[in-house]
Amino acid sequence: MSLTAHVLTLFPEMFPGPLGVSLPGKALNAGLWHLQAHDIRAFATDRHRTVDDTPFGGGAGMVLRPDVLDAAIAATWPGDGPLIYLTPRGRPLDQAHVRELATQPSLTLLCGRYEGVDERVLEARGVHEISIGDYVLSGGELAALVLLDAVVRLLPGVLGTARSLDEESFEGGLLEYPHYTRPAVWQERAVPEVLISGHHQRVSDWRRAQAEAITQKRRPDLWARYTARRASLNGDCGS
Repeated sequence: MSLTAHVLTLFPEMFPGPLGVSLPGKALNAGLWHLQAHDIRAFATDRHRTVDDTPFGGGAGMVLRPDVLDAAIAATWPGDGPLIYLTPRGRPLDQAHVRELATQPSLTLLCGRYEGVDERVLEARGVHEISIGDYVLSGGELAALVLLDAVVRLLPGVLGTARSLDEESFEGGLLEYPHYTRPAVWQERAVPEVLISGHHQRVSDWRRAQAEAITQKRRPDLWARYTARRASLNGDCGS
């Protein structure tokens, strides 16, 4: 069964965008996943197609109306997968969460604009809130594209080999090791000798050591989780 992604947005023309090219685009054309972008304005009830209003309590900006959003959700959410709102206050997206989402039959993504959406529709619909980082975008569309790209590449048949996924960043809790290709010497910089040794175990050990060193230096948060998990597994093995 292939994944179907529904995107609720004020700018459906932004889709598929980059998801229509390269690996996700080929997979989309091959029917490995499906994408439907729904215009929230189509569910407005007045002749001006109004989707937002001023916030109660005052303040700058506009808020997307709960009645319009709920009508859009009711018409498009199939109910067999999570309903997700892209927002900086949501759960940070990581590779483990991406793997979970890739097992779902559908994903329905709500893209906010302006100051956000009325809280009541989030509560009424049990919406999952996800963040792609600690920064603010003009709207949720770019975040939806990021999430879908991360998910789609994990779907069966999208990448040529499962081994490509096994060795990527965040698999096993580490950042990825450095990569090299021809020429063997470039601008007086040589490829590490171990990589042309032909000794597979030495190559594997070098890559693991490099991944650990890079993770420890650049992402101490990941390194702390990795070492804690490793210590826990060693403790379990020794008990």
